[in-house]
Amino acid sequence: MIKVGIVGYGNLGRGVEAAVAKNPDMELKMMFTRRDPASVKIKTEGVPVYKLEDASNYKNDVDILILCGGSATDLPEMTPALAKDFNVIDSFDTHARIPEHFANVDKAAKDGGKTALISCGWDPGMFSLNRLYANCILPEGKDYTFWGKGVSQGHSDACRRIEGVVDARQYTVPVESAVERVRNGENPELTTREKHTRLVFVVAAEGADKAKIEKEIKEMPNYFSDYDTTVNFITKEEMERDHSGLPHGGSVIRSGATGWNNENKHTIEYSIKLDSNPEFTGSVIAAYARAVVKMNQKGDNGCKTVFDVAPAMLSPLSDDEIRAHML
Repeated sequence: MIKVGIVGYGNLGRGVEAAVAKNPDMELKMMFTRRDPASVKIKTEGVPVYKLEDASNYKNDVDILILCGGSATDLPEMTPALAKDFNVIDSFDTHARIPEHFANVDKAAKDGGKTALISCGWDPGMFSLNRLYANCILPEGKDYTFWGKGVSQGHSDACRRIEGVVDARQYTVPVESAVERVRNGENPELTTREKHTRLVFVVAAEGADKAKIEKEIKEMPNYFSDYDTTVNFITKEEMERDHSGLPHGGSVIRSGATGWNNENKHTIEYSIKLDSNPEFTGSVIAAYARAVVKMNQKGDNGCKTVFDVAPAMLSPLSDDEIRAHML
């Protein structure tokens, strides 16, 4: 059994907990939180909840820690700090900062003789793999990624960190005309702003400066500054009534050509439609957590991404079973 610890019990932490329960070779051993452990009630019976600051006391009691913090401020500090003592996996999704995050985690994991995997989920993660596969198969072509319509956990979390924000949901919305042009094989040149819009719903604290909140959201680098963003202020009751779900989805598309004169056109598209973004993300992370443990057992230390993991390592099945039933 792979002994799992989870750090953080928000939406993603609950999604990971559900995913671990569905994998017969995994067992949740403990949960870590920055809150008062007595206030955190998890669904898995008999599993203790500890303070995150005490995590190092349990470094020999789990095979891997799954880190469920936010990408804006949590994971850049949390992942390298814990990678010194644990095998870890995170879902860091600030694309522009992945090289920096990788370098920090790689040093920490190598210093501790541990294995870490960052930026795991569906994008970055499954979409990343499909971008790589499609680029290798169609070297002449263009890539397009469309997200949504759906709730971005990372962007919503970034909004909630702003002073005066009680709660927030951010929907990423693809521009349908742009999607159709890509699917039609037009290979358009599209700016970031032409591919998606962002729609934010905010519950502000009483007396908060709403104009300041809106300005901070719209000008936030790496999150909103490159997009047409609409911010709507609503009540807590409206948030609970209309925005309690966490759906998402999207497509990664490569349009390319083959033949001596590029006479034959091809489109590769990988699409997902999710009722629950955190539960699906948690399911991806659980599979890759298995691979991280296997890699560490082989002495393959340092930081990894989904590009470094052979598909068979994600499965609890033997190589013979995989060949017999899936090849």
